[in-house]
Amino acid sequence: MIIYDRASTGLQGFDQVIDTLHLGDNVVWQVDSASDYKRMVDPFVEQAKLDRMDLVYVRFGDHEPLLADSPDIKTYHVDAGKGFENFATQVHNIVKNEGRKTFYVFDCLTDLLKYWHSDLMIGNFFKVTCPYLYELETVAYFAIIRDAHTFTTIAGIRETTQLLLDLYQVKNRLYIHPLKVWQRYSPTMFFPHLIQGQEAICITASAEVAQLFSSIRRGGGRLDYWNVTFNRARESLALAPEQQEDTKKSLMHMLIGSGESRMFQLCDRYFTLDDILTIASREIGTGFIGGKSVGMLIARKILEQDGKGRYAPFIEPHDSYFLGSDIFYTYIVQNGWCKLWTEQKSQEGYYKYAPEFKEKLLHGKFPIDIQEQFIQMLEYFGQSPIIVRSSSLLEDNFGNAFAGKYESVFCANQGTPEERYEAFVQAIRTVYASTMNEDALVYRMNRGLFQMDEQMAILVQRVSGDQYEESFFPHIAGVGISSNLYVWDKSIDMNSGMLRLVFGIGTRAVDRAVGDYARIVCLDDPLRPSPMDYEDQQKYSQHGADVISLRENALICSDLEDIFSHDIKTDKALFATMDTQTVIRLRELGYTDRKVPSIFDFNKLLKSTEFPLIMRDMLTLLSKVYDYPVDIEFTANFAKDSHFKINLLQCRPLQTRGLGKAVEIPQLDDNCNCFFSTKGSFMGGNVHLLIDYVVFVKAQEYRQLSEWEKYEIARHIGLINASLKDKNVMLMGPGRWGTTTPSLGVPVHFSELSHMSVICEVSSAVAGFMPELSYGSHFFQDLVETGIFYVAIMDGQKEVVFNPGKILERKNILTSVSPKSETFSDVIHISRTDGMEI
Repeated sequence: MIIYDRASTGLQGFDQVIDTLHLGDNVVWQVDSASDYKRMVDPFVEQAKLDRMDLVYVRFGDHEPLLADSPDIKTYHVDAGKGFENFATQVHNIVKNEGRKTFYVFDCLTDLLKYWHSDLMIGNFFKVTCPYLYELETVAYFAIIRDAHTFTTIAGIRETTQLLLDLYQVKNRLYIHPLKVWQRYSPTMFFPHLIQGQEAICITASAEVAQLFSSIRRGGGRLDYWNVTFNRARESLALAPEQQEDTKKSLMHMLIGSGESRMFQLCDRYFTLDDILTIASREIGTGFIGGKSVGMLIARKILEQDGKGRYAPFIEPHDSYFLGSDIFYTYIVQNGWCKLWTEQKSQEGYYKYAPEFKEKLLHGKFPIDIQEQFIQMLEYFGQSPIIVRSSSLLEDNFGNAFAGKYESVFCANQGTPEERYEAFVQAIRTVYASTMNEDALVYRMNRGLFQMDEQMAILVQRVSGDQYEESFFPHIAGVGISSNLYVWDKSIDMNSGMLRLVFGIGTRAVDRAVGDYARIVCLDDPLRPSPMDYEDQQKYSQHGADVISLRENALICSDLEDIFSHDIKTDKALFATMDTQTVIRLRELGYTDRKVPSIFDFNKLLKSTEFPLIMRDMLTLLSKVYDYPVDIEFTANFAKDSHFKINLLQCRPLQTRGLGKAVEIPQLDDNCNCFFSTKGSFMGGNVHLLIDYVVFVKAQEYRQLSEWEKYEIARHIGLINASLKDKNVMLMGPGRWGTTTPSLGVPVHFSELSHMSVICEVSSAVAGFMPELSYGSHFFQDLVETGIFYVAIMDGQKEVVFNPGKILERKNILTSVSPKSETFSDVIHISRTDGMEI
């Protein structure tokens, strides 16, 4: 029976009790078994068939099928094992495609616990799905097993659904007790009702009701399935190690992810059950801890176990917290953004809805119970500075580094508890919002990941370092790479690895800082100078350091000379030496009272401590175990006696294509016939490429542009990048590509040059531009991972040939490649270069 906006349960007497089903109703049955649920499904389905309604069965549970195959019923099999996001999206698409006034039967939701291990996520799925079903005027049947879920989960379901009904079978008699019937009421509606055939007999007598309910055992307060699982696992610690393996792997699936991944297999090899339980004890919420957290933890375990005690005196312990990936989903669901989130995940809405979704992610609220756990964690850290780091499921894994794509936020962690809490929560929002950053979206799209389940967990780490006056920082920080593809000297052993080293917080090691240069250390010969050092050691060294200002409650840049005017609790000579050339020049000019500047070359540290040897051996061991080159981030702090502790912050497989096959370099008989030739200042292994186009940004013309126009040049490079996709293109420009400072180079985002085959950074003494060979930074990680060959052309240096006229004298075809860029035809020159090879 369906009349206008009404429908039937198939039980006429019960229809009268609840004033029938209404279109839009979500009906949740609390049952003792799936077979009891089926007793309610059968009459509902039979009546819907009689009424010729469209029927859909969503099948995902382990229990026996509720409905047999029938031409009158469309059955969808949805794999819950692929995770919440995939499951919720598939169901949303089913509902969208089936349209309005469709009748649904869903398997028992409790079966999802086997795959998601979390009551929280079942509640989230219900909150995501039911409003959409209501909007389309459907009628949908769901069930949950009684006493299998937390009070919080049941409360969320009760709040969302239109009907919540208790179904009991007592002494072979069936009773229905309505708990919620939205927008309907009668004096007897909420009494239990005995179902006899089509009749529903209301039980109102107190003695009869009391006798009925006294025979039903009700569960008390219940922990989330997640907590129950881990509590039970602790009992396995009393077993022999080999008997703990199944339990350990089960928990690893919950915390780490797919058992088929190489990272999972590595973790299985090194982690014990006790290790996994220790990790779980430091997780807030539920779900995966993400790639960055896993990488940090497994690297530390490898050094501990395979290092056989060698590294123990040098490793700083960690006390990190992990915010589970389920918090991210819950944040979206609780704030009512599910519809927007689903639209953004579609191919047509992927870029269109990202800015709106990003803005919303910056302004949401967290559930009360999660807020309380955040507060307890902040109380644990006290006023120690912390860093809130992205740790997505795909991040720092074999095949996908996501280097610099998502945000990390430093929290100085000063002020009142309320102020510290708000700063921390805003840092989490910022990391979540960074999933909608353009570079992250393009990265996922280009690598075929845009429809994959990218769950955002968060790693919260105590900032390594100490307090010096009103600043907090580590003595050194940097990036370490086990395989050095930046080989500017034939004698360099690429397998010894390299470091990119800075004083202070490591942001200057992973980003290309304004006017600053990190120290490049080849670990086969740590004192070997880099090509930049030959030019002007003072100019091409570090001048500022990133530190946390406790007074300003922020990450700031401080002048290194100012920092060194205070006590730093160790030997300053480890990091800096006197600038003897400047001393000589000052003496020649008669200045004897001037302060002598320092050069931050780290020479004493590299020459007189075990630090470079320990770092080389650590990288070698990690690379050997990973069976892959690795990339690490670290800090180190030194005591008065120069003893040091290294804090291993991150470890990930280094995405690289290796050296490749040897390439025969042709003999250069006439420099005039060569566009450019250089030695050493390149990265990307051996290549032999035909070049179809050269895109050339002229240094002098670029320098004369306003700052706004320089940013416009970057956007037009992005247009050209898209237009010439799938072509072999060489991009050339002054100074640094990807800088944030237009006076140092062209401020492109990586996504705006991601389709180039070669990029060249060209020095210009006249215009004041200089490349930075910043191998190890996030920008260069992108180049390596994407397979873009890099060249720095130091125009004017010995053994460098550079004849820009070979390109600039050719016809400029800029407007045919990118018509919108015509305004900048005097700055950007594009030439077709058939026959050119690199």
